Amino acid sequence: MALTGVLRPGHIVIRVLDMEAALNHYVEVVGLIETARDDKGRVFLKGWDEHDHHSVVLREADEAGMDYLGWRVDSPATLKKLAADVEASGLASDFSWIPAGEHPETGERFRFTIPTGHVMELYAEKGKVGNGLPDLNPDAWPDGLKGMQPSRFDHCLLYGDDLDGTVKLFREVLGFGIAEQVMNEDQSVMIGAFLTCSNKAHDVAFIRQPVKGKLHHASFLLDNWYEVLRAGDIISKKDVSIDIGPTRHGITRGETIYFFDPSGNRNEVFAGGYSWYPDKPTITWTDVGKGIFYHDRVLNEKFLTVYS
Repeated sequence: MALTGVLRPGHIVIRVLDMEAALNHYVEVVGLIETARDDKGRVFLKGWDEHDHHSVVLREADEAGMDYLGWRVDSPATLKKLAADVEASGLASDFSWIPAGEHPETGERFRFTIPTGHVMELYAEKGKVGNGLPDLNPDAWPDGLKGMQPSRFDHCLLYGDDLDGTVKLFREVLGFGIAEQVMNEDQSVMIGAFLTCSNKAHDVAFIRQPVKGKLHHASFLLDNWYEVLRAGDIISKKDVSIDIGPTRHGITRGETIYFFDPSGNRNEVFAGGYSWYPDKPTITWTDVGKGIFYHDRVLNEKFLTVYS
């Protein structure tokens, strides 16, 4: 499949309550790599196999959560077109252009607010810093990796009220597909949507909740089930607050473990899943327990009610 338009989730800005504790968690425990700090006190990080300058930004604040989620698009021309399409759609608000350089090594960004209250950005340019390996005859991984060793920031799950408007915006304006959906018993109301701009099972997911702009979790990609189990060992060894897992999702078929950073933001490390193509039928779930936690088939109350 030729990827055009929106290519991937490019960065997430996470609010943390204590930067020193957050850096210990995201660098030493999770295993992200620091690439820069700026005069606003923000710290920029990446997964080891990401070539772009950064994919995770930490900002110290009085309240945990997510500031915004950025999406890489294929070209400056696409950026201008999609910005115009978003403005004309009637499905977003609070439009602004963020000048190049406001994030290091990053071009101009188009920012807007979606119906669930989350702030999104589109951008076309970000500097490449590489993955620690040469482009000619590389080894399988670089030396010196720490913690859980995620290869990239993979996706996030967001809570908000106007799920229908947000799904319409992502599908009809931004060109995403819907790989899986969670419906109520008679399939009259959508409860959750798992959306993709690539051939992954999801690049972002939304759950209908009577709140605006909340982060359920940020997820980082591991290679396989063994690495998810190893992450569980690290969580125990480092006394990290765990939510649930290791286990498997029915939705996306991914292997997973959920845990919390010191500020209360939920993280996930994730492996597996399937390849999605635009002609694949949408999978529908009405058995939410089995869909979320395939092994237990029961929803964890904390999983539903704790967000930032």
